Amino acid sequence: MLQFLKYVLATIIGLCLFVVISFFVMAGIGSMLSSSDSVTTVKEKSVLKLNFDSYFTELTIPEDPFSDMFGDGTPNIGLNDFKSALANAAKDPNIKGISISLSNPMLGFGEMAEVKAALKDFKKSGKFIYTYSEFLSEKAVLLAAVADSSFLHPLGGVEFNGLSSEVTFIKGTLDKLGLEPLVFRVGEFKSAVEPFIRTDMSAESKEQVSQYIGSIAGNIYTDFAADKKMTKEEVDGILNKASMLSADESTANRLISAQAYQDQYEDALRRKLGLKADAKISYVSLSNYTKAKKYVPEGKSENRIAVIVSEGEIVQGHGNENVIGSDDFVKEIRKARKDKKIKAVVLRINSPGGSALASDIMWREIQLTRKEKPVIASMGDVAASGGYYMAMGCDTIVAHPTTITGSIGIFGLMLNSQKLMNEKLGVTFDGVKTHEFADSPSLTRKMSDAEKQTIQNMVNDGYETFTSKAAQGRKMSIEKLKAVAGGRVWTGEQAKAHGLVDVLGGLDEAVAIAAKKVNLKEGDFQVKYYPYPKSELDRIIERFSKKQEDARMAAYLGELAPVYRQLLSVKNMDRIQARLMFVPEFR
Repeated sequence: MLQFLKYVLATIIGLCLFVVISFFVMAGIGSMLSSSDSVTTVKEKSVLKLNFDSYFTELTIPEDPFSDMFGDGTPNIGLNDFKSALANAAKDPNIKGISISLSNPMLGFGEMAEVKAALKDFKKSGKFIYTYSEFLSEKAVLLAAVADSSFLHPLGGVEFNGLSSEVTFIKGTLDKLGLEPLVFRVGEFKSAVEPFIRTDMSAESKEQVSQYIGSIAGNIYTDFAADKKMTKEEVDGILNKASMLSADESTANRLISAQAYQDQYEDALRRKLGLKADAKISYVSLSNYTKAKKYVPEGKSENRIAVIVSEGEIVQGHGNENVIGSDDFVKEIRKARKDKKIKAVVLRINSPGGSALASDIMWREIQLTRKEKPVIASMGDVAASGGYYMAMGCDTIVAHPTTITGSIGIFGLMLNSQKLMNEKLGVTFDGVKTHEFADSPSLTRKMSDAEKQTIQNMVNDGYETFTSKAAQGRKMSIEKLKAVAGGRVWTGEQAKAHGLVDVLGGLDEAVAIAAKKVNLKEGDFQVKYYPYPKSELDRIIERFSKKQEDARMAAYLGELAPVYRQLLSVKNMDRIQARLMFVPEFR
C-alpha cells in the first residue's frame, strides 16, 4: 500500500510540475513574441522595402514565428499598417523611396484599389517607387503600373490576358455519393445553390457574371491605361496577344520599364539614391518601419472614429480573424456606441454573407447605434448578401467600383442522405414519434410536400424581410428594390447606378464622410481599428488546435478531406442563408 501511495503521489507531483513548467514556457514564448517598444532607427537615404507576394488583410495579423511549422510561410500585409506606413514615409526625410518585390500578390480588386491609392499618394511627395519581379501575374502587372520604374528578370514571363471566372459544380459528386440536395430559394439570380443542383451555369447566372466581370474589367484596365499613359484600345490589343508574354515582348509593349538581374536592379537603386557602386543600400522593412518615428500627427485622442473590421463569412455566435461572429460583432459595436470618445463608426465589410439570422442580429445593433452616432459602411472586395444586409442599415454606403455586392436574396439548403445510407452503406433507420413533424427535418428520408412548403415559407418570409429592410434603408419603394434584388450580384459601380450604393471610393472616403457628419476636420480626430488582434500566445494555442484537427482529418480521409470540409460547411449552416456560396475568383 505504501509503495502504491508513493507512485500516486509521484504522479500527482509530476502532473503539477508539468502544468507549471508548461505555463512558464508558454508565458516565456508570449513574452518573447510580444512587440518591442524600441523605436526603429531609419538611416539617411533609406528605402522602404515591401514584399507584395503576400496575403493582404484588412487588419495586420502579428508576425507568427511558427508559420513554417503551422502554415505555408507566406507573409501577410495589413492594409491599416501599410497605409499608415506609406503616409509616414512620404514625410520622413530619411526615406527616399520604395522598393517592391512582387510576382503574385494575393489580394482582391477592392484591396488593390486601396494599395494603389496609397502608392499614388506616396508618389506625390516626389519620392520614387521601383519594383522588381521574376514573374508577373495579372494583378502584379496592374500594381507595377504605379511604379516609376518596373524591372523584370530577363527570362521572366508576364501574364496579362484578361479576366475569367470559373465555378466548380459538385452535383455529379453528390449523385455518386447518393446525396440529394434540397434547395429552397427566392430569385432567379440566386445562383449560390447552382453548384449543388446543376452541372453548368444557368442562363441567368451567365448573364450576371458576364455583366459584373465586364464592369470590373472596364474599371481596372481603364485605370491601367491611365497609369501607363496608353489608350484603352492599346491595352485591349496587348490583352488579346497571348496567354503569356516574354520579357522582350513585355518591354516592347511597355508593360515593364526594363529587364534586369537582381544585382542590376540594386545598381539602379544605388544610382537613384546617389550611392557609390559598392555601397550598401539601407533597407527598412514594413514591420520595422511601423515602429519608426512618426511624422504624421495622430490627432486628438478625445475624438475618435472607430473602424470595425468585419471580414469573412457570417455565423451565429463567435467567429475569428476570418469569420464574422454575430456575438463578437455585437460586442464591438456596442462598445463603440457607449464610448464617448468615439464620435462615429465605420464598418469595413469584406464578406460574402452567411447566416440570415446572424445578419439580422447585427443589422439590429447597427440600427441602435445609428440613433446615437453616424454609421458608415465601407465595402471591400465583397459585401454581398449577408454582407449587404449589414451595409444597408448604415447612414451611407461606400463601395469600390469593383466591389462584389448586392445578391439580395435568401436560400435554404439541405442534403438528403437516404440513398447514401441505405444503398451505398447499408445503413437503415427506423423509429417512432408522437406527432407528424416530430422528426422534421430529417436528413435520412425524403421530405414530405408539407415539410418542403414549411421551409419554403420561411425562405419567402426571410426574403420579404430582407427586401423590405433594404428598401427602408435605401429610401426606395419595395417595387424598385425588388427590381434589382432577386439574388442578383452587382459590382459597386453597377450598384451605385441602381441606388444600392451612395459613394464610390475606399476606406479613406468612408472615414472622411464619417468625420464630416460629426463636424470633425482632418487632424481633429484619430482613427482606431477594432477588434484588436489576438495575443501571440492565444494565436499559438489556436494554431496548435487547428493543426491537430486538420492532421486528423487528413489522416482519416486523405484526398477526400477537402470535399468533406465543403460538405461539412453545408451541414453546419443555418437552415436559411443570405450568402454567396462561392466568392467569384478571377484569373
